[in-house]
Amino acid sequence: MVVGLTGGIGSGKTSISKFFKELGIPVYIADDAGKRLMETSVEIKAEIIKLLGDKAYQNNRPNRKYIAGLVFKDAEKLNALNEIIHPAVATDFDSWKVKQTAAYVIYEAAILFETKGAKNCDFTILVTANKEERITRLQKRDKSTREEIEARMAKQWPDEKKRKLADFEIENHDLRLAKVQVIELHENLLKQVEN
Repeated sequence: MVVGLTGGIGSGKTSISKFFKELGIPVYIADDAGKRLMETSVEIKAEIIKLLGDKAYQNNRPNRKYIAGLVFKDAEKLNALNEIIHPAVATDFDSWKVKQTAAYVIYEAAILFETKGAKNCDFTILVTANKEERITRLQKRDKSTREEIEARMAKQWPDEKKRKLADFEIENHDLRLAKVQVIELHENLLKQVEN
């Protein structure tokens, strides 16, 4: 069984994923896989250079700041980049998934609904936190400016829209309470597997 886990940037998906890992559930992080594939796949590298130019890579590694600077200002370029990376991530996930032996796996993706990735999941979980909390977390984590964070948030669907599509929601305002929600949800998901 595949359970999609999503939430806007700064919502705390990583913390929630860690709680599932502590319960013995394998977690596939699509963003990490995308970054790895950008570095290791010759085909992806060639396509990104074709799309964004030679500056997209420095010393054979993705120039993330340059890439982000281009794609977050241009919806067409962002979509084109996603069209390169997402199919490769989907293939990578499929080969990872067959090696797992747990009752279910978590597929964590920031833009699960936006990319229609949820259609490949049996259930979906939305992680939420209020906007100010998310901005504060991202300023601490990435040293990003408020403007940079809000520009990235604007590229993602609002929680209200995602909430209508999600099967479950975890409110991540307090980590102890979020952990309790994860344990309850885990028990519920195990029952779903048995059915």
